[in-house]
Amino acid sequence: MSVTKRISSISPSLTLAITAKAKAMKAEGKSVIGFGAGEPDFNTPQHIIDAAKAALDAGCTKYTPSSGLPQLRKKIAEKFAAEQGLAYDASQIIVSSGAKHSIFNAMFALIEEGDEVIIPAPYWLTYPELVKVCGGKSVFVEGHKENHFKVDPADIKKAITPKTRMLVFNSPSNPTGAVYTEEEIRAIAKVCEEAGVWVLSDEIYSKLIYDGVKHFSIACASEWMKEHTVIVDGVSKTYAMTGWRIGWLAAPKDVAKAIDSFQSHATSNPASVSQYAALAALEGSEEELVKMRDIFNDRRKFMIERIRRIDGLGCIEPDGAFYIMLVVNKLYGKRYNGRKIGGSMDVADMLLEKGVAVVPGIAFGDDECVRLSYAISKEDIAAGLDRIEEFVKEVF
Repeated sequence: MSVTKRISSISPSLTLAITAKAKAMKAEGKSVIGFGAGEPDFNTPQHIIDAAKAALDAGCTKYTPSSGLPQLRKKIAEKFAAEQGLAYDASQIIVSSGAKHSIFNAMFALIEEGDEVIIPAPYWLTYPELVKVCGGKSVFVEGHKENHFKVDPADIKKAITPKTRMLVFNSPSNPTGAVYTEEEIRAIAKVCEEAGVWVLSDEIYSKLIYDGVKHFSIACASEWMKEHTVIVDGVSKTYAMTGWRIGWLAAPKDVAKAIDSFQSHATSNPASVSQYAALAALEGSEEELVKMRDIFNDRRKFMIERIRRIDGLGCIEPDGAFYIMLVVNKLYGKRYNGRKIGGSMDVADMLLEKGVAVVPGIAFGDDECVRLSYAISKEDIAAGLDRIEEFVKEVF
């Protein structure tokens, strides 16, 4: 039996693989601090759970329109208008089974065979895999550590060719936590507009931003940009609803219509009960979100201060999401237990032996770092960083 070249070219998710390995070690009774988590460690707020229960009791367990509940799509459009000043009709909103699903839908609708897609690095590891599935070619533009891993508009401009179809833009960023300013985003938008390049704007972490930093959507840069941007968002990170699998996209009418048609054949509607839960999340108070964000911020500051006290390591302070890129390249060429450290995969493997699970930066296009998530308790963060410091001392 053989599979297609298309699917055999796809690499498995290293983040999920690391998490699974850490869970397996825990199941064996080993102590493992898992920094690989890409989901909040809080439970879904009770009013959302109650809304899902009420929907079940009311028999809301049937098919919905393939693009999502009309009232949910309407509410999402209202949120775009109220929070970002972006006017979308409900028909321009497509609800899918998670933001990852929405990203795939957007790429599948816009990327032709051989098209080039610019992806700033470090990047979320799924972007280039989905580009491959859609027949495109990823072109990576390196972000600068001295500028919080952000890419320069001039570098994007240099990367554009006649084959360039799309820029994938992610602010706040996974894995770096970088948040672009309005000025920086407008400069990037100008480059895209001048070249006629589409933008897929992944804004799933837009409400997890700290210390007064503001989110600005690239779709707000101009009317042309709005008509050439697909925004992706969802409830997973904002409302601790990762397992509910509800994400959405907002797109120009013709793109949304095409995606709706495709989704009606590919998956049909997202889970009906999850949609009612998502509606409750968007209609309810954001009190729990604010509490969660404050806790993340406290952990973020604690982690940064603690890392800066470990000789041989460094980090770039993130402004959003719940990740820190730990700079570990000063360890390269050294030895641990007789083995030479050659890159981020080696660091991740050796740290796992110390009972610490991190994601190697090579998965995100930056082999000088490993990614740590602070979506774990402060106590675990402290214990995990203690183990990392022990590892570093044994290396030096």
